[in-house]
Order: sequence, then structure tokens, then C-alpha cells
Amino acid sequence: MKKAIVIPCYRAGDTLLDVLSKIPQDLIDYVIIIDDMCPDNSGQLIKGLNKDKFIVIFHKKNKGVGGAVISGYRKALELGCDIIIKLDGDGQMNPVYVSELIDPLLKDKADYVKGNRFNDANVLRVMPKVRLLGNSFLSFVVKFVSGYWDIMDPTNGYTAIHRKVLEQINLSRISNDYFFEINMLIELNIINAVVMDVSLPAQYGNEVSSLKIPNVMIKFPIKMFKGLIKRVFLKYFIYDFNMASVYIVSGLPILILSFLFGIWQWRDSCLTGIPRSAGTIMLVALPMVISFQMLLTAINIDIFNTPKRN
Repeated sequence: MKKAIVIPCYRAGDTLLDVLSKIPQDLIDYVIIIDDMCPDNSGQLIKGLNKDKFIVIFHKKNKGVGGAVISGYRKALELGCDIIIKLDGDGQMNPVYVSELIDPLLKDKADYVKGNRFNDANVLRVMPKVRLLGNSFLSFVVKFVSGYWDIMDPTNGYTAIHRKVLEQINLSRISNDYFFEINMLIELNIINAVVMDVSLPAQYGNEVSSLKIPNVMIKFPIKMFKGLIKRVFLKYFIYDFNMASVYIVSGLPILILSFLFGIWQWRDSCLTGIPRSAGTIMLVALPMVISFQMLLTAINIDIFNTPKRN
């Protein structure tokens, strides 16, 4: 099986050569470096390396980390690679762990494997606390959005994917920015790909992140909501129709209507000064409780339907 490592580069001039030196050469057939209009001209740093193994793609316009990885994926498929590893050029993830990362793919235990930093106590101690809390909250939200309830650290950039799965994904619809990893998980769940976590340590140095937190807080919720709607619609109303579909169709309208009815009754009570009767309150509360229970049951079915090997 041919294997390639895809390395998106932006402001990675100080770390790229060190990352390349740690790649197990006997294990990897191609190293595809994407200079995403890097200010450090990272792509120029490998001129003296083996051109048959080290391939550089220069972007004339910055496409973002997702866009850079997609360019690398396309090139790897063009080269006939069976396993494609995505590794950042900032040195946070150590290339020596490539064999552990791709082992589940080689043994056909998974279709997509990603690193998980949260199982390493040493990493948890050194990881910035704001980043740790943010990742923990984000992990829970991404479980709900992506349908992969048994994974953590969803934005981990150390991943490996099998060709047969990558060819099923429309790469032109994948986000070009930092939403790339989450977007990939959503698309993988739609095609029932098996995703597995592998515990891999990370190291934090003086790397500079181009991630802008305000942009993430504005854009990510919108993109995750759209991704959730797309996944649920395709998986539970187009490709299949099961009890989760029934609970969603029944529970969601009832919950919305009973909530709106409750707001209307509360507003009317405030304006008139007349308290609502116990019967009216039950007309609001009971449908909300029942519909909420329906949606919880639908979520439970979704958890049970997390793609796994038989």
C-alpha cells in the first residue's frame, strides 16, 4: 500500500525541516508539502531533498489550512496512494508516531484515524487551560453534530484516511478554513465511515497559530448547525428512515409549537394580569416534556448508530 504524508504550511519556516527529518522514510512513499502562500516561503526550504519523494505544491493565493490539505489529498490520489496522512508543519505532532496512527487502517479496523491528545496526562498539564476547556466543550458539541459519539479532540490535525473512503467524499464541498477537520467528520459519518481515535502526545512550543478565536466563535456555530441539518436529513430521511426519524418528525414540531404557545400564554398573562389556569400550564408543559423525551430517544438511537466494524 502506498502511503503519503500531506503537510500544509503557513508560517512553518522555523519548524518544517525538523518535522521532515523525523518522518520514517522507510514507511512513507511520498511527502506532499503545500506552501499555502507561506510568508516564510516554506516550500523553498526543501529544494535539496529527493524530488521523487518530496513534492511541493505552491498556492498562488492563500486557501486556508483546509484548502491546503485538500490540494494535498488530490495530489496523493493522483499518485495512487492508498493511505494519506495529514500532519501539520508546526512541529506540534511528532512524525515518529505515524506507524501507530495508520495501524488501524492497515488492519482494516477503521477508515479514518485521528490523534487524541486528551489521554496523555503530561499533555493535559502543559496544554494551555483555555485551549483545554475550549477543546473539551467543542468535543461534546462535535459529537452531537458529527454523530461520532466515541471520539475526543475533534480538531486534532494528526489524521490518516484510506483512499477508498476519501474517494467517496466530494472534496470541493469541504471547508477550506479551520472547520476542515469537523467538516470531514460530518461527511465521513454520512457515508458510514468508521472513525477511530489513537492516543498520541503533542508538544507545545513557540508555534504561532493563525486561528482567530472571534472568527471561530462566529463562523463555527453556523457551520456546525448546517452540518448537523445536512447529516440528519441525509442519514435519517434520505438514506434511511427509522424510529429516530419518527421521533424527530414528531418531537421537534411539538416542542416548537408548545414553546411558542407557552410564550404567548405568558405574554398574555403579563398584559392582562390574569394568571393562567393549571390546565393551560399542563397544555404547555406536558407536550414539551414528551417531545423533549422523543428527541432524547432520537439522540440515543444516533449514538447506537455510530459507525463501527461488525
